Amino acid sequence: MNHLSKLRTCSILKWDFVNLAEFNLTPSKTTIGGACLNHITQNPRFYRRKASVQSINGQKSNVLPNEDDGSSIALREAQDALIEYLHSTRSLQYLDAENIGRNSPKFLENLLKGVENEKDAKQSIRRLLRYHPINEFEPFFESMGLKLCEYSSILPRNIMYLSDDQLLLANYHVLCEYGIAPNKMGKIFLEAREVFRYDHGRLLSQLDSLQEMGFSQSGVAKIVASSPNLLVNRDFSKVLDQLTDVGIVESWFDVHISEENSYDWSKILETLSLLKKFGIRNQDLGELLRKNAAVLMEDSGARTISLIVFLIKFGASVDDILSMFKQFPEFGIQRFMSNLKNGYHFLLAIEMDINDISNIIRTHPTVLGSCILKTVKTLLNGLNSGKKRLCDIIKENPLEMKNWVLGTKVKALPNSKKDFPQKKIRFLLDLGFTENSSEMSKALKSFRGHGGELQERFDCLVNAGLRREDVAVMVKSAPQVINQTKEVLETKIDFLVNDLRYPVASLVAYPAFLSCSFQKIKLRFAMCNWLVDCGKMKGKLALSTVLASSDRNFLRDKVDRHPERMEVWNKFKNQFYPE
Repeated sequence: MNHLSKLRTCSILKWDFVNLAEFNLTPSKTTIGGACLNHITQNPRFYRRKASVQSINGQKSNVLPNEDDGSSIALREAQDALIEYLHSTRSLQYLDAENIGRNSPKFLENLLKGVENEKDAKQSIRRLLRYHPINEFEPFFESMGLKLCEYSSILPRNIMYLSDDQLLLANYHVLCEYGIAPNKMGKIFLEAREVFRYDHGRLLSQLDSLQEMGFSQSGVAKIVASSPNLLVNRDFSKVLDQLTDVGIVESWFDVHISEENSYDWSKILETLSLLKKFGIRNQDLGELLRKNAAVLMEDSGARTISLIVFLIKFGASVDDILSMFKQFPEFGIQRFMSNLKNGYHFLLAIEMDINDISNIIRTHPTVLGSCILKTVKTLLNGLNSGKKRLCDIIKENPLEMKNWVLGTKVKALPNSKKDFPQKKIRFLLDLGFTENSSEMSKALKSFRGHGGELQERFDCLVNAGLRREDVAVMVKSAPQVINQTKEVLETKIDFLVNDLRYPVASLVAYPAFLSCSFQKIKLRFAMCNWLVDCGKMKGKLALSTVLASSDRNFLRDKVDRHPERMEVWNKFKNQFYPE
């Protein structure tokens, strides 16, 4: 009679928990401490569960076993017997016992092998467990989502009952109450096992501290489930500080972190540092991450570093990389990198000169990275063109490749070769060049890009506040100025005006400023500012005075005035020219 009463109580408790779970009713957190340990291990808890969902080996399933299948019936009865044993005989909380029983199929299959009569599996398992106690850690670890090969080596050697490891159970309960699914615990156990040995209250305090940073409780559960190692190192808080500086808020993590992925916060921290060393300002970095989180979160930023290294091999400068990121498509880095490499092989296949290939990859990486080009054979047939003509078209206007994307139709080119430089010639005539002159011929070779691009860059300088006639003089005297993309020009002008505090008109006297790399500009002006602070230099120098000379002459004329000059110079150089 007492046994029947106990079973009825278990059924009522189970029904109550199921209904509470269906209505998402959860109690306030229970403080885990020495004084509360008995309460935790003896009283049922409210897990965030869905009553109709079973989880097998970490995979959710809404489908119950087919009752007509004899093996499924035996497995169900074995589950019930194991749950009854763990709860009634071993005094585990009912939800713990049920989770273990329902989510350890491999253990139960092995248990059923020792049963003689599968038609009465439940009674046979009861009898087996009565006389042959099991190592409870085996089904427990399996229910956490671990495979036999993952937990066999970590099974305790001197104990076999879960109740003998109160710290393990207490920390397991803390994670459950925080909303982390039991079948996600295996990942935490593998990557941050020490948290299951924490003294009472320590783990809860760590989780609460994450909430105090601004995360919701569900957000904390999601982040911990995806990146358990953040509980045992400080890199996550450093990443969070840096992202806060660039305007990224906690809700960004809720959207972009997936429990199915793992994140190495040390790598992410390195990626952030690298992006900043490359000259990406906080405002630009924040905008970039809001547009495309994959830059940081895909493979913990390792793919982004690979992309940058790939571009540097083709001579890309910091300015080129900044420009690429500003135009970056809204898909993953791996896909972009794959498209870019395919584009590189496409250019090789049409026998383009390697220097021209490097120039196109350096100046138009987003054109190649944003699409998959047709095969060379298909394109040549469709355009009715040869490889040389294709090379000329791409060199004149790399954007033309957007019309050759896989899946699009292409029209055959006219038989007579089109005079592609006409727009460029018209642009140069507007600048004041004489048609068919040697000066015009030289300019055609110096100016890179088609006429539309050159005009766009010219207008960019005019829109920045310069007079049209001044820009014409600047471009004629320093053609390299207009060979840069509009985005790079805008970024450098913004830096000149807002960071260095020079008027935009100062570019008229020294237009070559726009063709200097960000690294050189920052290094030279950092050194000049230091000399001004030391009293060795007065006022602002002309742009040409700071930038026109070689490093040797700059050091001789400016830096040699101070005894600590080389130490400071090398410090700044390491800062702006990272190895």
